[in-house]
Amino acid sequence: MMNRIKVLDCTLRDGGYVNNWEFGKNNIINIINKLSDSGLEIVECGFLTNRVKEDKDSTQFSTIGIISDVLPKQKTNTEYVCMINYGEYNIEDLPDYDGKSITGIRVAFHKKDLNGALELCNGIVKKGYKLFIQPMVSVAYSDVEFIELIKRSNEIFPYAFYIVDSFGVMKRSDLMRFFYLVDNNLNRDIYVGYHSHNNIQLSYSNAQDLVDLKTKRKLIIDSSVFGMGRGAGNLNTELFVEYLNDVNGADYKTKPLLQIIDEVLNNIYISNYWGYSLPHYISAKHNCHPNYATHLSAKDTLTAEDISNILMMLDESQKVNFDAEYVEKLYLKYQSHKIDDLDNINKLKDIFRGKNVIAIAPGMSINNSVKAIEELSKQPNTLTVSVNFNPQKIKVDYVFISNLRRYDQLEIENDMNLVVTSNVTEASDATFRVNYIDLLIENSAVSDNAGLMLIKLLSRLEVRSIMLAGYDGYSYDAYKNYVEKDLTLIKKKTIVDTLNEGMKKSLNDFAKYNDIQFITSTRYLNLEES
Repeated sequence: MMNRIKVLDCTLRDGGYVNNWEFGKNNIINIINKLSDSGLEIVECGFLTNRVKEDKDSTQFSTIGIISDVLPKQKTNTEYVCMINYGEYNIEDLPDYDGKSITGIRVAFHKKDLNGALELCNGIVKKGYKLFIQPMVSVAYSDVEFIELIKRSNEIFPYAFYIVDSFGVMKRSDLMRFFYLVDNNLNRDIYVGYHSHNNIQLSYSNAQDLVDLKTKRKLIIDSSVFGMGRGAGNLNTELFVEYLNDVNGADYKTKPLLQIIDEVLNNIYISNYWGYSLPHYISAKHNCHPNYATHLSAKDTLTAEDISNILMMLDESQKVNFDAEYVEKLYLKYQSHKIDDLDNINKLKDIFRGKNVIAIAPGMSINNSVKAIEELSKQPNTLTVSVNFNPQKIKVDYVFISNLRRYDQLEIENDMNLVVTSNVTEASDATFRVNYIDLLIENSAVSDNAGLMLIKLLSRLEVRSIMLAGYDGYSYDAYKNYVEKDLTLIKKKTIVDTLNEGMKKSLNDFAKYNDIQFITSTRYLNLEES
């Protein structure tokens, strides 16, 4: 029974989307050895690509020779493969198979590239490698188109033909429909593969349903240790092989897999988490690339309903490939809600012109500066404005809100003066409404950062000086970023670095034309003098 089912682990390839494939050579060798020790039939070592230079610490390999360097020296029962994304590797650079390195190559491609990809596949077979055909986003094919692809694949005669759930949207009925299309049309000697993502938490149950079918079909099920993979991740290798041990009489060893988690992956997970999340569910609901929802969620300005509404605006032709510039335009369009705010701006000018303004962001530093801020606020011609929150220990004159999520969290008080940007349409209690789009920052990394948008507004209002409190900068430890725990938002290290760089540059730009100073501790010291 078990000789018809193989498990292919893709930790080093699909998991690489989490850490930019920078596992380190020692970890790469360790992971491959332990995957082999566990008895897995196939290990995917990474990508083969012309888009990178030689890097022995990465699982994006520029040559077959570099892959050979990380494979076990002693022959094992495990086979080793790599993946080529169509368009990213020149077949002319691929040496003929000589039995000294990987035995197989997986070719991933989108429907629009089908013809060229099948030519590449044919060339790989002629060079002697086992071929795995991976039509990404299989749900993008109609039944007729998928059957035609299967028939053309039969002519090439690959080692395996895959059902690929790239966006993690397949329910059991979807998987079974595709399986029966394959089962009834694919050559009986070709393995049927299943590659899934876990956006709606069905990878495990779908894989079980597939291997439990009363079929003689030979199957390959893809998985990754700890479910490591982009976004919501993949089917967990350690869970699935345990299931095969219990139900199908397999004899995989789970101890080496747990050692991989303990020795390598836990450290990566802490700083570059993956797994089920609301944005990944929403992306699956709209059958689009998960990076769209991830991109929108990372802004920390939108509710789940807002993200869903923006994804509904995606053109069908744009859903498969992530386009950051395209979704950014949709985001700004959704947020803009252009209004005529001239009267409000003039009224605010009458209030703020010539004043010294204390702008209070929700950084933790304000905890140690409450008295100092209060003393400054009592000075003549001084106003206080908080950013997206109402400080518990400091009485402010105005609260600036540019974020629907923060508005929903705000406890509105009767005497509260709210200055709200036009994208927060629910704020019927706003004292003043101003155009969101007019306050955007030119630096894309911080384009709608509320603290910077307030500074831009204050500059327009011709204030005398701006004193910044709580503009601490972002820490890798998310729980050190905000004065109130309810405001905490988790961000990846790379995003934190980008935000800090964007904030400092933008603050420097504002300081050239405005009198700006910090009155609490910050990462953004040494601004240029106005």
